[in-house]
Parts: sequence; C-alpha cells; structure tokens
Amino acid sequence: MEAEFRRVGDQDRKLVDDKYNVEATESLANEALHLPISEAAPIYEQLLTVFPTAAKYWKQYVEAQMVVNNDEATKQIFSRCLLNCLQIPLWRCYIRFIRKVNDKKGVEGQEETRKAFDFMLSYVGADIASGPVWMEYITFLKSLPALSTQEESQRMIAVRKVYQKAIVTPTHHIEQLWKEYENFENSVSRQLAKGLLSEYQPKFNSARAVYRERKKYVDGIDWNMLAVPPTGSYKEELQWMAWKKLLAFEKGNPQRIDNGSSNKRIIFTYEQCLMYLYHYPDLWYDYAMWHAKSGSIDAAIKVFQRSLKALPDSEMLRYAYGELEESRGAIQPTKKIYESLLGDGVNTTALAHIQFIRFLRRTEGVEAARKYFLDARKSPNCTYHVYVAYAMMAFCLDKDPKMAHNVFEAGLKRFMHEPVYILEYADFLTRLNDDRNIRALFERALSSLPSEESVEVWKRFTSFEQTYGDLASMLKVERRKKEALSGTGEEGPSSLESSLQDVASRYSFMDLWPCSSKELDHLARQEWLAKNINKKVEKSTMLNGLGFVDEGSTGLTSNLAVSSKVVYPDTNQMVIYDPRQKPGAGNFQTTTAAGVPTASKSLSNPVIAAVGGQTMSAFDEILEATPPALVAFLSNLPVVEGPIPDVDVVLSICLQSDVPAPQPGKSGAAPMPLPSIPAPSTSDLSVSSKSHPIPSASSFKPARGKRKQFDRQEEEEASVQSHPLPRDAFRIRQIQKARGTASQTGSASYGSAISGDLSGSTG
Repeated sequence: MEAEFRRVGDQDRKLVDDKYNVEATESLANEALHLPISEAAPIYEQLLTVFPTAAKYWKQYVEAQMVVNNDEATKQIFSRCLLNCLQIPLWRCYIRFIRKVNDKKGVEGQEETRKAFDFMLSYVGADIASGPVWMEYITFLKSLPALSTQEESQRMIAVRKVYQKAIVTPTHHIEQLWKEYENFENSVSRQLAKGLLSEYQPKFNSARAVYRERKKYVDGIDWNMLAVPPTGSYKEELQWMAWKKLLAFEKGNPQRIDNGSSNKRIIFTYEQCLMYLYHYPDLWYDYAMWHAKSGSIDAAIKVFQRSLKALPDSEMLRYAYGELEESRGAIQPTKKIYESLLGDGVNTTALAHIQFIRFLRRTEGVEAARKYFLDARKSPNCTYHVYVAYAMMAFCLDKDPKMAHNVFEAGLKRFMHEPVYILEYADFLTRLNDDRNIRALFERALSSLPSEESVEVWKRFTSFEQTYGDLASMLKVERRKKEALSGTGEEGPSSLESSLQDVASRYSFMDLWPCSSKELDHLARQEWLAKNINKKVEKSTMLNGLGFVDEGSTGLTSNLAVSSKVVYPDTNQMVIYDPRQKPGAGNFQTTTAAGVPTASKSLSNPVIAAVGGQTMSAFDEILEATPPALVAFLSNLPVVEGPIPDVDVVLSICLQSDVPAPQPGKSGAAPMPLPSIPAPSTSDLSVSSKSHPIPSASSFKPARGKRKQFDRQEEEEASVQSHPLPRDAFRIRQIQKARGTASQTGSASYGSAISGDLSGSTG
C-alpha cells in the first residue's frame, strides 16, 4: 500500500505530514480518478480511513468498482458507507447499482428494487434534495407491468401512497410533485381526485412553507466540506453556526407533524451534521443528550459509543458517557469506562486517578476508594492533586479529619516544594482551627522554598496572622516577609520601611477598607512610584498614571488594575488617519472657513496640538466642514480633567450657551467652495452636509410634475459637480454609479462609503 502511495509524489508526502491536509487530499482523490482500480483502491482506502464520512470519496470509490463490474466489492463498499453517509448523490448511486443488478431478474428483481427504494427513502427521504429520488421511485412504480385489473389497482394504490408522502416532504421539487399528483389523481378519477386533493392541499401548503424556511438554513451549509478537526477558522465557525441553526429549526417542529416523524427528521439532521462536523465533541454530546431527554437512553448510549470511536482521545465524552451510564444504575459499564481512562497506568493522568477514586467512593464505598488511593500514590504520574483530593474526600465526606491529616502529612514529604500544596494544607488546618500546626507548616515550608516561589505562601502567612495573630506576631511576620522578598521583583528596597499601605492592608476585611476608593488609588500609585523611584520611567506612563502596587507587597490593590509591565503606545505620536494619505505626502494646507477661527481657537485638542502643523491643518479642515451650530456648541463645552466629567455642570453650561439655531429648511451651513489643495484633506472623509443636504422626511413626497423633478435633479448634479474630482479611480466610479442610479431610478442613492458623498434624487 505504501509503495502505491509513493507514486503520487509530493501530495502523498503532504498527506503523511498532515493527514487532514485538505489540499493534498483533494489532489490524491483527483489522481485516483485516472488510475486503474487495482492502484486506486489503496488510495481510496487511505483517504476514507482519515475521512470516513466523506460521501464524495465513497461515491468516487464505488463508481470506480462499478465501471469494472466488480459487484461483490461494490456491495462491500456500500455496506460500509451508506448508513454513515446520508447524502443523496451517494444513495442515488446505490439505487442505480441495485437496478442494474436486478434488471434482468424479472418479477423477483423488480421486488428487490422496490425494497431498495423503500430502504433508501426511509433514510434520506427527508432530505431537502430528495425530490428526484421520489420522482424516480414513482416513475419506477408506474413502469411495473400489470397483467390484471387487480394488479393495476394495486399499482395505482402504491403510486398514490408514494405521491402522498412526497408532497408533504419539504424538498426542492415539492411544487412539481404536487402538480404531477394532481394530474395523476385526475387521470384516475376526477370525482375521487376532488376529495383527495382538498384533503392534502393544506398539508402540501404547510410543507411548502416549511421548505422555504428550511432552505434559508440549508443554503448556508457547505456540502463539500471535509470533516477535519476544528482549527478555529472563521469558515469552520460559520459552518458550526449554520448547522446549529438548522438543528434548532428542526427541533421546533415547524411542520407540526407527529413526534415520531419529527424525531426522525431531527435524527436525520444530526446524522448529516456529523458527516461534516465529525470531530466536534459538543455536537456528539448534544446528539446523545437529545436522545436521553427524549427517553431513548439506549440510543444515547449508542451515540456515545460512536463518538468515542470518532474521538478516542476525548476525556470529556468518556466522562459524559460514564455519567449517563451511572445515572441509570449501570455500575459495571461505568467502571469499564473509567478503567479505559486509566489505561495501562503508565500514562494515566492525575485527573483520571481522582475521578476514579470518587467513583469508587460513590459506588463501592470508603474502603475501595482508600485501597485504590494507596495504589495510585505509587504511580509515577501521581501529583499532589491526588493527595489533596483524597484528603478532602476523607475530611468532608467520611468525616475523618485524622485520615485527612495523615494524607496531607504523607504528601508533604513529596510535595514540600509545591506552594499550592502548602496552601491547600494550610486551608485544611484552618478549618480545623489548628493555629499551632498552621504556623509550624508555614515555617517548614518557608525554610525550604526559594524566595521567588514563596510569594504566595508569605501572603497567606501574613493574612493568617492578620486574622488570628496578635499585633506583635502580625508586625513580625510582615517584617520577615519584606526581608525575604526584598531581593525579588515583588518587593523593592524601599518596601523594608513601614508605610501607610501596610496599615490599610492590616485593617481591611474582605472588600472593606479603612479609606475611600480614591485614597486607595492614591496609595497604590504612590507605592508603585516608590518601587520605581530609581528606574527610568516613560513620560507617557507617568502622565497616564499607569501601574499599581502589587497585591503581594501589602495586599493593597488599586482600582486602576493595570500592570506596570504592559507596554502602552505613545499617544503623543497619534495623527488623524487618512486611508488615501501616502507616506511622505506633503503637508496639508491650512484652511479656515469664515466664522470658524474663533471657535477653532477655543476648541483645543492636546493630542492634535502636540503633533504639528500637518495635523493642525487637518483639524482646521474638520472644523471647516462642521456646521456653525455644532462649532458653537463645541466651543462652549468646558475643559474637563479626568475621564468622568460632572454631567450636571456640563448640562448647565450647554443650557446657558448661546447656540445659533439653524436656518429653516437647511440641515447645515450654507454651501461653501472648498479650496483646491495638492493632497486630499481629512474633511473629504466626513459626510459633509453643505453641498449634499440630507433628505428630510418631507422631501420624499411624490413630485407634482416632471419639470420640478428635472430641476431638482439638475441642482443635485450641480452640487455634486461643485466638488473637485478625486484622483483615485475607485471614488470616480462610485460617484458615477451614484449619479447613474439617481438619474435612472429616481430614488435616494448613497455614494461612496469612503468619500461620504450623498446624492439624493427624491422624485
């Protein structure tokens, strides 16, 4: 097999490197089309081992066998793929093979073909693309010979039943099937047809309405997608959402059919979904739990078993499967699931040990759990988590603090270097109110842990003394902590001195502090400055007040919640973004509209002002395009220091301001010619209302005459042409398109999203 694959070349090597490489897979499949079946078969087997639900490859494989009339191999392939690949093209290939095999067998062959049609429609008859299959079946039934009146009657009854099933199935061909059914009934008996058609007309209407809704969801699905493990790509997420929407639609039973038929349709949708999202554990879980909630526990178990074959490394699905088995009292099957998680014991995870101990405690009792723990602790993969889990189980569930204490002590010999284990042990002793052993534990741990790993232990020791110790012990531990951590990044040399932050930390409780939040921020800022007093600090960081005192030093946290280690951009270098501006372009020309200079002086922007002449001119251009009323309003706004202004003060100033009212019938300032400048200004990016007034509600009234409409159109074209033509072809095309649309349709048409031009023909 490997020798056959090597002949394909580079694509084979790509597939070996990444078996889910879609590009290499498609190339191999195309290559196999041109090979003899003896050489192509190993390639197909390789591809279908990786993509067992790829219906297009199964179809390609089986057609290659059918070409050489290899009927036995064809049957074997169909038996492997049909029930897992509910796709119409593959099933139509199956029925074509059945008809070819039974074509010359007479009545017996016709009966086999009829059974094959029934079998196919029972699985894929609900597919939205199954219309041609229903038509083919009806044509086949009509072609059957009838040697007597009784046989003719039976044939008509069979055809009628298939028609009646087809016209209530939402498919692409539902309307064509209804027309054919009407003709069929009328050809048999017009009197009988009237009653039957009136009975099925509402059912057909319901199915047709559901088809139109379903089609909206189906159109978003990629039916050629290969089932690959999720990579988080946008395309994969879109497909996941499309399938989830379709499933939710089907679960709502939009056609209001009986529960059995509705459940069958939901199952069909899940099966199709898993053809493409085969490696998504959440969909396997949803499918199984839907069965369980519907009362089909056995079906849910079968889904879980299939999911573990598809995703053998998924621990989540194994735990979910075990949970379902245990919930129905199947203890031995559940135990086998947990044992499969344990494996051979060499690569067993600590979590598998813990969950199995808990399972044994629930189902077989305390002694079984203790026995397994004694065995698990000998495992090379046994971590401190196993000790903590078993000790807390003994303490909380078995009410045996002595056993829990012994377990923690046994683990301390192995995990003294683990700060987390020390803290868990300290929590346990705190619950026992054993302050003597807690202090002894902290002393033992801090004597062996390196300074850089002892930060959290020191924090807990300090917190413990603040809660349970006297003032002398509290101060002593804080001093020792500062001395021990003075050489690390957690504490600086200045932190050896006592500070007000220490007092705030000592006399706080939970979220209660002996100071206001503003004072807390101030203290945090001062502590951060004290730590970095001898370091070179960026000016932007100092101005923005970033950084805070670490919780490790005093337990004092700032509301700023920003780490001093984060690198922030220098806002002093910011400029107004212009997508058309090229690097090295000339400076903008400074232009100031009449009536704006006063406002531009009163309006200040520290960021823009710090940039230079180029940005100032761009800012002037923005002011030029701003209506006078808005400029006056902005100029009266107060200068606010800090992120949160006083709303009442701002409102009072705005209410007392003398803002000029706009002229009636105009939404902005009077049209003003724009100066010709070498480079496009930023004002071109804004939607100017000077030469392009936004149509109001009253302007959309129907025109009384063609003359008025023509005059208004000329005025709008003149206003558009008053702008200097842009230099880039994209904007020119957009403006031409906007003019063309306005002149042809006579409706409001919006111009380029870049230029913000607006041309409105309101005729």
